[in-house]
Amino acid sequence: MKAGAKGTGSAGSKGKGGAKVTKKFIINASQPASDKIFDVAAFEKFLHDKIKVDNRVGNLGDTVQISQQGEGKIEVVAHTQFSGRYLKYLTKKFLKKQQLRDWLRVVSTSQGVYELRFFNVVNDEADDDDE
Repeated sequence: MKAGAKGTGSAGSKGKGGAKVTKKFIINASQPASDKIFDVAAFEKFLHDKIKVDNRVGNLGDTVQISQQGEGKIEVVAHTQFSGRYLKYLTKKFLKKQQLRDWLRVVSTSQGVYELRFFNVVNDEADDDDE
């Protein structure tokens, strides 16, 4: 094997037998939910159906818990290796499916917290009248 080659044996058993990892993520969709364009319950069900654990859909068990926190907030608690980027990817996928991707974006406000925000739309009507 070459010096920089992967597959040294111990790297392949990543995530098994080590210390318990608990990660908590919050998706804040309160702004679009208050405007009645985003269905938080449907999004929670989408996450239940789509999140993969050990490369299997519907394998959440006790390792990943998804719950609704208050008005428009969803909390995902993972007791295994879990990426926030994966949660952002699934959120974007849901927005695309609901045809909301043109109006909403997913922004990370702090570590482990994602927020759905409207795109800033500036009206150029005043500029068009001058021409």
